[in-house]
Amino acid sequence: MEPLPVVWFIAIAVLWTGYLLLEGFDLGVGMHMIFSTRSERDRRVMLNTIGPVWDGNEVWLITAGAAMFAAFPAWYAALFSTLYVPLTITLIGLIIRAVGIEYRGKLHTERWRTLWTWMIGLGSLIVAFCVGAALALTSTGLPLDANGDRVGGPFVWLTLPAVLGGLAVVGFALLHSATFLGLKADGPVRERAGRFAGRWAPLCLVPAAAWAILVQVERGGSPLSWTFLALAVVAAVAGWIAARVRREGFAFLGFAGFGLFGVAAIFAGMFPLVLPSTVDAAFDLTVWNAANGPYTLGVMTVVAAVSLPVILLYQAWSYWIFRKRVTPGMIPEVHIVLPAVLRAR
Repeated sequence: MEPLPVVWFIAIAVLWTGYLLLEGFDLGVGMHMIFSTRSERDRRVMLNTIGPVWDGNEVWLITAGAAMFAAFPAWYAALFSTLYVPLTITLIGLIIRAVGIEYRGKLHTERWRTLWTWMIGLGSLIVAFCVGAALALTSTGLPLDANGDRVGGPFVWLTLPAVLGGLAVVGFALLHSATFLGLKADGPVRERAGRFAGRWAPLCLVPAAAWAILVQVERGGSPLSWTFLALAVVAAVAGWIAARVRREGFAFLGFAGFGLFGVAAIFAGMFPLVLPSTVDAAFDLTVWNAANGPYTLGVMTVVAAVSLPVILLYQAWSYWIFRKRVTPGMIPEVHIVLPAVLRAR
């Protein structure tokens, strides 16, 4: 039994976990900008909490996809070719969200700001739902034939597990971002985020818990995966209790722990499968038959061992630099800034 395919399966699980934990609160903040407040200053406070880090967090998505492509090309090819439609929608969501963040403050009119606020919120919702749907399908199965090709039409992926996974990531992002805003913002934003986390935590986490349980039941589970699931439940309860008494740091850690152990339970529960086939179990893609050659995996391991610690240190440093709360008093009044070329005239 070659150890490197297992190592890279674990590495990809870690990358997806990092994406859901870090980009999760970014996406949630974008959604909160739509319905949590109508105050322009509060929306700017929200946007400034993620301003220094949101684009860096998206790197985890790119890295997770690239690792799947390089380490398990059959997994990548079957999953991404079957999910052309939702992945295209995801790309559109990423684009309009990024453009919204960059363009929202470029013009001082109510219509302009409202347009890009909705683009940020809807883009965040689309990305969260589609990523959750894709991850749910890779853990529960897609209709694949012996060649790893899709059986059925372009919307054959739109199943109950896909909807469950989409709702799971949306709910987790909303809750995770509420505890993040409780740590990073002050004033009305902090108060509303605290009330949201204390009141809506169970409802937000039900789809994710159902997804994790579904994987255990369908795949038989293992002592390790059930242990991870139990730890996820304990972390969720601890986070909810902390949110109810407004212990913001413990609430953030509790719900982050739920995300960490929940993803671990899903990946441990589906191992050694990477993409089950709902057509015939003989067509399942596993860690062994979907992996690249030993030489490629060996080179990737060396590169990752050198580069990954540097990336983690740099990202940790950026979070440390921007660790202080964003308060309403830090947000300046809206004003026109002329480009340097015009000021020179």
